[in-house]
Amino acid sequence: MIGHLGLNVPDLRAAVAYYDRILPLLDFETYFGDATQHAYRPADGKRGTYLFLYESTEPGTYSRHRTGLQHLAFAVRTRTRVREVAAAVIGTGGELLYAPREFPEYPPPYYATFWSDPHGFLLEAVCHHDRE
Repeated sequence: MIGHLGLNVPDLRAAVAYYDRILPLLDFETYFGDATQHAYRPADGKRGTYLFLYESTEPGTYSRHRTGLQHLAFAVRTRTRVREVAAAVIGTGGELLYAPREFPEYPPPYYATFWSDPHGFLLEAVCHHDRE
C-alpha cells in the first residue's frame, strides 16, 4: 500500500482552497497544514493513501505528457458521487476533460470523470460498481 503521495504546486494557498472544496467529496479530510505544506487523509479513520501538497521551490509548469506523474484516480463508492464530483469541479470554474460516463476500454464496471485541477494535474473520480 502507498503511504502518501506528495504534489508540488506553484501556489499552496490556492491549491488548498481548491482541494478543500473537492477532496471531501472524494472521502478525504484535512490531516494538518502550515505555510509550507498541507496534508489530507482518508476521512472517518479509513485506511488509505494520504495526499500532501507542497509549495514548489522551482518555477515551472506541470504536464501529464512529460515523464512523471500522469494522473491521480480517486475511487468513490457510487456513480452518483462521480456525478457530484463533476458538478463540484464545474462549480469551481473548472472544465471536465471527460464527463461522467462508462469507459468500455477498462475492465467493467468502470464509471468515471476526468478533469484538471487549477495547476494542471489530471484527476479522476472512478466508481468500480454498478450502484447509484
